[in-house]
Amino acid sequence: MRLTTRTGASLLCALSVSTALAAPANALGQSVAPDQQVVLVTGSTSGLGREIALRMGSRGAHVIVHGRDEERGMAVVEEINAGPGSARFYSADFASFDNVRALASSVLSDYDRLDVLVNNAGFGSAPDERWLSEDGHEFRFQVNYLAPFLLTNLLKARLIATAPSRIVNVSSLAQAPIDWDDVMIEHDFSGGRAYGQSKLAQVGHTFDLHEELGGAGVIVNALHPATYMPTGMVQRLGVTPRATIDEGADAVMQLIIDDVEGGQFFNQMTPRRAHAQAYDMESRERLRELSQRLTGSR
Repeated sequence: MRLTTRTGASLLCALSVSTALAAPANALGQSVAPDQQVVLVTGSTSGLGREIALRMGSRGAHVIVHGRDEERGMAVVEEINAGPGSARFYSADFASFDNVRALASSVLSDYDRLDVLVNNAGFGSAPDERWLSEDGHEFRFQVNYLAPFLLTNLLKARLIATAPSRIVNVSSLAQAPIDWDDVMIEHDFSGGRAYGQSKLAQVGHTFDLHEELGGAGVIVNALHPATYMPTGMVQRLGVTPRATIDEGADAVMQLIIDDVEGGQFFNQMTPRRAHAQAYDMESRERLRELSQRLTGSR
């Protein structure tokens, strides 16, 4: 797959993603016990997502490990399967809506329950270049927001059926308002702006989901897990880490297992106010309609 810059040049796969459709893991994948929680953690082959997957596995959950690198994914599966939990790996490229649909189809086919969805997969602000996804959208807006929007929409009936259940959207304090005249940032592009608006969109979607699903027993929250953890995203940015992955994982785990109210944005462990646009009902309606149209879902 090629990712296209604004100038029309192309980058090969050094920072690209595989085009493999979602598929069940090999025989290392284990089945789910009748009383076992099922948890899907997107982007769980490294960094924060990996730590969340391992922690949930250590609590005895069945973890659906998602990523783009099968070798790293199977390493996480093996580590979880060696303990009290179980796991299977599924590959999907969030720069492709077809891959997201295939992942959702596999999850719905393979599991009759889904207790927790952690939308963690994402791409940061570096390198400071404008790319397009396979579907022709600004890359970060699709990978960080539109793909999780689509995945959540496809899985929410299963989350409702399994309620009480939870959705955790891993967002950021680096939120930037959406310019409705230039959502795909064809003008004045910066990686920081693209990343920031995708993370703001995640928070707005969180509030919408809370209004839609809260009464059905699905607790939905978003958070900034920690600042500059030592992840691949931060390494590409070239900054010195200021927090540990454990700190970020502690914050995510709070929203998975603790008694918290839905419809909130957290800065690590504490509820905080998000960017004002996330609370603007007209902006949220515009975002919702745009997202449904671009992903072909309602």
